This record gives sequence, structure tokens and C-alpha cells, in this order.
Amino acid sequence: TSEANSLDFSERRNALEKLVAGGIPADKLLPGTGAPAIGDAVTLTRHAVELGCRGVLLLPPYYYKGVSDDGLFAFVAEVIKRVNDPRLSLYLYNFPQMSAIAWSPDLIARLLKEFPEVIVGLKDSSGDVPYQNTLLERFPGFAVFPASEALLLAALRKGAAGCISASANVNAGPISKLYNTWQNADVKGLNESVTAVRLVMQKFNAVAGVKAVLADRYKAPDWSRTRPPLVPLSAAQAKELLGELKKVEAGALV
Repeated sequence: TSEANSLDFSERRNALEKLVAGGIPADKLLPGTGAPAIGDAVTLTRHAVELGCRGVLLLPPYYYKGVSDDGLFAFVAEVIKRVNDPRLSLYLYNFPQMSAIAWSPDLIARLLKEFPEVIVGLKDSSGDVPYQNTLLERFPGFAVFPASEALLLAALRKGAAGCISASANVNAGPISKLYNTWQNADVKGLNESVTAVRLVMQKFNAVAGVKAVLADRYKAPDWSRTRPPLVPLSAAQAKELLGELKKVEAGALV
């Protein structure tokens, strides 16, 4: 997901193809295939399915604002109809801060009724805990993934499937451990540590922040580059971010 909407379609397809050709199992991939135009979303989704990807993350068509649930239903239904492949597993991508459109619980219920084998989950980047809890309570078995590991433990206790988080790129081990051990009685300290890292990371642009950390970690300065309109962190910002993360890792911040 991350910078997908700053890449053209050939780049998005090429990236997936090179990952698979390089040995990354296609069934471990969950690419974003959202687009404002039905045909574009179909093209990207069909390509991912034909490569054998585990599923796709579908943003709502994000150009027109104030659209109805009927319109959103028609969009998703048309994508599914045109892709026309039993292998399709579609995860809705809820990110209203960016798209200005949310997948309402009533719309999700309608989609699940019409396409129970296709609509399998949702990534929720809204940070709206009541919304997230409504989905978990209303749709048992529907795979809900909060987009912040700071929400992971509470969400797992309510039936969430896991989390899909940009900052997992820089803190994968502890987040994975939290996911695997969340039922243990002594998980509080681990949860506080994971949350502390997340709180530091979210002070900065997510894409630029992750890239700054990885560029420093792997001594690869070019990895800090972003594609316009995003800009890399300044030297001062990167220093601040890395300094705060070191304090967290040392146990000074919880």
C-alpha cells in the first residue's frame, strides 16, 4: 500500500512481478489495487489474482466525495463481476483520512450477504476504535485488521485477525511476538513497548519515517527517498526520530 497511489500502473504491476520472480511467495502478498475508475481497479486486481496473491486491498473510489452506499456497492460489485475469478479474496481498505470515504457497517453487511466468498476482511486505518469494535461485534469471522499495533492487543481480545501496519516495517519482531503471545498473562510490558515505538513513529509522516529508519538501519541512504508529493524527513527530523526510537529501545520511554 504505502506509496502505491504515487506509482503508475506499470510500476505497480512490475513491482509485484519482480517480488514473485525474486522468490517472495505470492500467497504472502496483499497488494493495494484501489483506483477511482472501475476499469483501473479491475486491471490491478485481476493482475494480482493471476499472480496468485493472497488477496487485494481495495480502497473506495476516492475522487468523488459524498457518494452513497448504493454507489459504493455498485462499484465493488462491478469489480468482482469483471475480475470473475473464484480465487479473488477482497479486503476492503478503510482510510477515510485519505479517501474521505468510509466503508459503513451497513454497506459491509450488504457486501457480505451478496459476496460471502469474496469479501473476506478489512484493513482499518481510521483509528476509530468504536467503528472497529462495531465491525468486530457485528461480523464474527470477518477479518478485521487495525492499522496500528498500538490497538492490536485490545483488538485481538475482541476477535481481530491481526494488524496491517506501516511501522511493522521497523518493528516486526516485537509486533509478531505480541501477536503470537497476546493471550499470555505477562504481555503487558511487550504491549507497552510496541505501543511506544508506534507513538514515536506516528509523530512523522509514515512513509518518510519508515524510510528514514530503514535507511539508517541498513546504511542505505537512498532508501530514504520518497516520491513527490511526499518529501523525505529533514536531517533534523530523522535525527529526532532515530533518537527517540533509541530511547524506547533502551526502555527509557514506555
